[in-house]
This record gives sequence, structure tokens and C-alpha cells, in this order.
Amino acid sequence: MGIILWLIIGGVIGWLASLIMRTDAQQGILLNIIVGIVGAFLGGLIFARGNINNAPLTLGSFVVSLIGAIVLLGIVNLIRRGSLR
Repeated sequence: MGIILWLIIGGVIGWLASLIMRTDAQQGILLNIIVGIVGAFLGGLIFARGNINNAPLTLGSFVVSLIGAIVLLGIVNLIRRGSLR
């Protein structure tokens, strides 16, 4: 059940981050899930100073995951286009 929850929450976080960064038209659901999961990991590394643990799903962890996904999309935009949107 845990992996299904990761996929659903990762998809929602990736979708919200792509809406904020205006890249939603370029991504499908699979890329949204990947961006959400990798962004959550990246956000955990940034805000927890490298200490990744199994934190429960709270509003704080959701926001950290969303910020990580936005940072990830910003980095991808910089690499792709050479400019941040």
C-alpha cells in the first residue's frame, strides 16, 4: 500500500509543481510522478540537511516536497532553455 501512496502523492506534487512552473503542457502523468518523488527527495535533502527519514505525511512535509519539486523543475528549465521561467 505504501508504494501506491507514494505514486499518488508524487503525482499530485509533480502536477502542482508543473502548474506553478508552467510546464504542465510539456509533461504527462508519468513525468509528474517522477518529478514529485524526486522533488520530495530533493526537498528532504535541502531542508533536513541530508537527514532523510520516514516522516509522516503532514502539511509541512507536503510543502517541503512541493518546494523540492519546484526546485527540480527550475533546474531542468535552466538546463533545457538556459533561463528560469
